[in-house]
Amino acid sequence: RDFNERCAQCSEVNWGLTDGGRFYCRSCHNVTERTREVVNTDFISNTRVQTISKVLRKQEKTDGGCEWYVCEGFQLVLKKQAEALEALGVCPQMKDEILCNFWRCYLQKSKQAYCNRPAGETVKALSVCDSSTDADSEPETPSLLHMLSASESEGDLQTDCSFASSTSKVSESTSLCSGSVDGSLYLMKNQKEKLRMTMPMTLSFCYMALLWLREPMTLSDLLRFVVEGHIPYLNVFQHFPEKMKLCGLDLKIFCVESWPAYEEVYNKMLELAAFLDLPRFPDITDSCFLHPDMLCIKYLMEANLPDELHNWTCRVVKKICIGEADFLTLVPGNKSTRKVKYDVLAAAVIVVVLKLLFLLDDHYEWLLSEFAEERNKNNKEGGPYFEFKKWYKVIKCSLDVEQKKLDEERAKYLWRCEKPLFYSAKKKSKVLKRRRMVVNLQNQFGKLSGSVQPAEKPNPSSFQLSWYEENTDGSCFHGHSLKGILQEKCGLLTAMNPDYWLCTVKLCTEKLCGHLAHYREVDFPQSYHFVLRLFSFLLRIEPSYIHDEVCVIEHKLFNKKLCKKPKYKTSLRK
Repeated sequence: RDFNERCAQCSEVNWGLTDGGRFYCRSCHNVTERTREVVNTDFISNTRVQTISKVLRKQEKTDGGCEWYVCEGFQLVLKKQAEALEALGVCPQMKDEILCNFWRCYLQKSKQAYCNRPAGETVKALSVCDSSTDADSEPETPSLLHMLSASESEGDLQTDCSFASSTSKVSESTSLCSGSVDGSLYLMKNQKEKLRMTMPMTLSFCYMALLWLREPMTLSDLLRFVVEGHIPYLNVFQHFPEKMKLCGLDLKIFCVESWPAYEEVYNKMLELAAFLDLPRFPDITDSCFLHPDMLCIKYLMEANLPDELHNWTCRVVKKICIGEADFLTLVPGNKSTRKVKYDVLAAAVIVVVLKLLFLLDDHYEWLLSEFAEERNKNNKEGGPYFEFKKWYKVIKCSLDVEQKKLDEERAKYLWRCEKPLFYSAKKKSKVLKRRRMVVNLQNQFGKLSGSVQPAEKPNPSSFQLSWYEENTDGSCFHGHSLKGILQEKCGLLTAMNPDYWLCTVKLCTEKLCGHLAHYREVDFPQSYHFVLRLFSFLLRIEPSYIHDEVCVIEHKLFNKKLCKKPKYKTSLRK
């Protein structure tokens, strides 16, 4: 009541106290460096002295370990990931403003901070911890909330004091279960309605912040940077401070032994946006990198396809109205609008254009290649005609090499981290000793076998495959012409081929299926499968997801003919 200064962030005078005695604004949750002055020394100071002495005794027993909560661990993970993204060139605004506010909102919505904790939580914690009491367990020490702030000046969490004090009483009986105060409770209680935090959800937070800022980084790029080691995710707990003792059930929460899945991260991002009640995201316009017209340029360059194909992709995007801001912009919680995967959508548009021009039925594209080859032999002026057969051979050779390299890297990946892990304090010495023996044996056998040291991780790049027109071997097809497969009709260039085959006549409506169309390689031409495989490698997703998007685009493109002539099953006239 005696602190009447206005908040520097929102100019309100509505202060509360954190566990550490600092003032925070109840309106915008800004935390100041100002601490509460002690007035009644007879009452407050004695209690404070007892608390400090208790902390010191605990620190001596735990070798400097402190009490910490699971949400603090995830906050540190998000901070490391945001810093890595900033190092990759993302706007600095993402970490301190966008991601930090998203995280605060999540903590408040899930009732983990910035709120009065429900009374039932303390009872649950006590009951869980009492059932797992062990005489050899070690006590914990106060919270590390001030150490894990997303920004130095305004990132502290505000947890309920009564809950913190009650859990500190029973922390001695929980240390065997987990290093964190609420690790066992976090895994046991049902938090479906609260959207319980997981490691894949940290990437969902990052992608949501990137999408809000309309950064030129797709979800597939984000996950690829994670796999390449540019963004902390696997074994990220190695970066935890020494005072945060990680053991037992904490490993189930923070230890990851699988690559992040595109669908899981994307779906969790949608759930998060709806859970946080976020407003409509900033519009995705034709000048944004995430617009299909822009992404198609990137993927055409990476797939080594002719530049002239971009005119056709733009025509398809305009024809089916998938370039409109209302279609592309995310509106959280709106179930009537279809959620867009920008990278998959752009790849599917290119596949549809290739089917329009080359048919991809394992017959027509090879006839066009023979025709283009003959024209190139006699054509001495202008750019060469595009040969699908030659492009196929060049891409297949590079794709096989890169896919083999990727498979080998994944097979050789060591999931065990450099920092030894132990599930209880009793086994710590054994684990450390075993780890030292393993490292010594690996070094000795490495010297005897003359094994090559692992190569350094590659520099981050938006392109996985690069093609240069300066190459004299003719492996770059960017400047090649499509004249051999086009004809002028009513003032517009159209494909010489009037036919088109649909991937499916009817989209699947079963929610449990998870796919709009079923995809099996044996049911489709090899040329079509090869194109899907190429973009599947570039996006690091299963070909079936690109196939789904292709089917949706086809049904929008041929909607009128599908309604008029449902008897056609495998082919349509354009």
